[in-house]
Amino acid sequence: MKKIVNISLALIILFISACSSIPKNTSNSCSIFNERYLWYKHAKKTEEKWGTPIYVQLAIIKIESDFDWLAKPERQKIFKIIPFKRPSSSFGYSQAVNGTWEQYKNETGNKLARRTRFKDSVDFIGWYTNKTESILKISKKDVFRQYIAYHEGWGAYKNYKKNQKIIILAKKVKNQSDKYKSQLQKCQKKLNKNKYIIF
Repeated sequence: MKKIVNISLALIILFISACSSIPKNTSNSCSIFNERYLWYKHAKKTEEKWGTPIYVQLAIIKIESDFDWLAKPERQKIFKIIPFKRPSSSFGYSQAVNGTWEQYKNETGNKLARRTRFKDSVDFIGWYTNKTESILKISKKDVFRQYIAYHEGWGAYKNYKKNQKIIILAKKVKNQSDKYKSQLQKCQKKLNKNKYIIF
């Protein structure tokens, strides 16, 4: 009995660590999905539900958290040495802030959504980019402007041309999304043939 319990605990720990660890190569979409096949199913479901391409979802997560489920902004420092508060409440894969995450949960009815869960994070990105398209008339495939709206918020988007830092970031997201898109063209057919069950 004790041996069975130990084996069960070991399997649970292995499962949790496998789900939460960062993929080995976060710059390659095929590598990510070969390692985390259920992530592909979740990203594909988000694409079908919201119309947000998989490569856009991945590019936003790459720049926001680099696929670190526990990512948070670095703490500010007083006199450059004393740790102080974080600049925002951004957290998880998508780096969604508290208020926007609550809005997402309320509007979608996904009350149990967690920012540390990839499935919920890509659904959040789908929801957000869909609202961006509705509010700002930006195509979900226009990753450059979609990312600016994602980072700055719908209200502050109009002032982005004054902010060179966000323009540089958005260009990085666009370049990464192009790479992800090209990579997916080589492996998506094989991924689609995989018949794993998704919950």
